[in-house]
Amino acid sequence: MKKVMITLMAAALMSTSAIAQEEKQGTRPEKKFDKTEMVKHRTDETVKRYSLNDQQAKQLLDLNNKYADKMGPRGGRHHHHGGPEGRPGRPPKDDAKAKGERPEPPKDGQRGERRKQMEETMKAYNAELQKIMTPEQYKAYQADRKKHHKHHDKG
Repeated sequence: MKKVMITLMAAALMSTSAIAQEEKQGTRPEKKFDKTEMVKHRTDETVKRYSLNDQQAKQLLDLNNKYADKMGPRGGRHHHHGGPEGRPGRPPKDDAKAKGERPEPPKDGQRGERRKQMEETMKAYNAELQKIMTPEQYKAYQADRKKHHKHHDKG
């Protein structure tokens, strides 16, 4: 029994080491970002979480497709899941950074303007979502959004 356990542990250690080596060398296959897949996944998650019916699910899919380009992954927050260099969890390299130059910081007005646009987009999305969901479903959605914001504001 000890030999079996030791063999299993050694196999697990070697496979973990091999995966880490592949990531370090960049030989792992690149994960492609597929907007359609992302929208469908997001819609399916919401349908399941808030018990939406078939008609609501179709309307939500249409809504999510409408806002996909405006909001990006997960409601405007950009999560990096692989990039052009195929490095999961890291943003794509900026050409200026690659050359050792510092990119120009956004102007004060640009930062505020971008935030304002995102907030307006979310308001419009939520207004349309409220028409799709029942009052109970929308209330649960809003509660989850508040929890999500509290969690991210701490970090």
